[in-house]
Amino acid sequence: MMARPHVMVVPYPAQGHVIPLMELSLILVKEGIKITFVNTKENHDRMKSAVPCGDDSLLSQICPVGISDGMESSEERKRPGKSSGAVLKVMPEKVEELIECINGSESEKITCVLADQSIGWALDVAEKKGIRRAAFCPASAAQLVLGFSISKFIDTGIIDNDGTPLEKQVIQLSPTMPRVSTEKLVWVCVGNKTTQSHIFQLMVKNIESMKKTEWLLCNSSHELESAAFSMAPEIIPIGPLLSCNQLGHSAGNFWPQDLTCLKWLDQQPPNSVIYVAFGSFTKFSPSQFQELRLALELSNRPFLWVVQPEESKIAYPEGFVERVVERGRVVGWSPQKKILSHSSVACFISHCGWNSTLESVSNGIPVLCWPYFADQFLNKSYVCDVWKVGLGLEPNESGMMTEGEIRSKIQQILNDEELKSRARDLKKKIQIGTAQGGLSNKNLDSFINWIKS
Repeated sequence: MMARPHVMVVPYPAQGHVIPLMELSLILVKEGIKITFVNTKENHDRMKSAVPCGDDSLLSQICPVGISDGMESSEERKRPGKSSGAVLKVMPEKVEELIECINGSESEKITCVLADQSIGWALDVAEKKGIRRAAFCPASAAQLVLGFSISKFIDTGIIDNDGTPLEKQVIQLSPTMPRVSTEKLVWVCVGNKTTQSHIFQLMVKNIESMKKTEWLLCNSSHELESAAFSMAPEIIPIGPLLSCNQLGHSAGNFWPQDLTCLKWLDQQPPNSVIYVAFGSFTKFSPSQFQELRLALELSNRPFLWVVQPEESKIAYPEGFVERVVERGRVVGWSPQKKILSHSSVACFISHCGWNSTLESVSNGIPVLCWPYFADQFLNKSYVCDVWKVGLGLEPNESGMMTEGEIRSKIQQILNDEELKSRARDLKKKIQIGTAQGGLSNKNLDSFINWIKS
């Protein structure tokens, strides 16, 4: 009897990267493919503690492994430059040792490495070991196309050799692509100058590693990004993957989800709730936190607000909880896919991470965009300028999103029937791509057949 195909999956160690690769892993497991899912030790432990007890679903068929990332503390991990450095220096050797250990002792040897495109070294390790490889992009195809255009940007004087923009300008690669300011390029709006240079060099290196893969998969669809896929036909859309997950709960979370908020949502009127969540990295100043809190309170609408434990230490003013108890709910980490598919949700105030963007547009939910860093500014442009299914929040002269701005945009988005109609239409288009016979679905089938061949 032939051994099962065995895929080693290696995500970049951040929440937004782990979730879609876990989604893809679950699809592969369902097809009888063995999966070894490699996380950093810290993220491995977090995921284990976040899974509900007694879970006997597909998730239990994935073999999770935790390896060292070489960092001393979780504080170090929160600094993008530090974490990228450790991911680059320590993890490659650990992954290589793991492959040697598995292939030296198990009958089901690793036949393919499926790695996040943000860590090209994993693809290089697979090449060195003579193992087939595939890269996966958890961000938009447009973000990849921008990366592929780096040498052109250098040649035309848009950026310097180290990625520094030479002057402020807006880049738009084609009329139906999103716009992004040179100040908001993914490597420019993260950390200090050293960090930015480090991330830029890493991107350049990753692009070289990607050229050596047989598959470059992207968690997106032709319906969402036809121009980007036309510009780079080597990028293969297989998403949005969230529609394929039949689990009772989302996979790959670092924190336990508060499922009680679903019962609360059941009690709210249809299309009434403002859902507010900013992913795992966004941090607000105490004054910005209070502006948002005040806007939600004064909106006089039901709201569900995800506030991370360390942020909830910022004190709510006296009497706030009592005043909103009838219509407000604050949770630590939420079952976001289920919330955004719930009939009572009217709009989503979001940081515009790609996973959150996909989850909202796949459910026809209008978005109020509040990007924080990295590719979130590009995603905002998709939502507001290209698909026209959301509005951007604009800061005042001191960089603050004021209570008045937030409240006014909530009113605007909830009363804009044309915008809501476009959001519903986009949802239908996305469903065509992921349904049987749709392009994303066909591409996923081809990839699965290649693994098995």
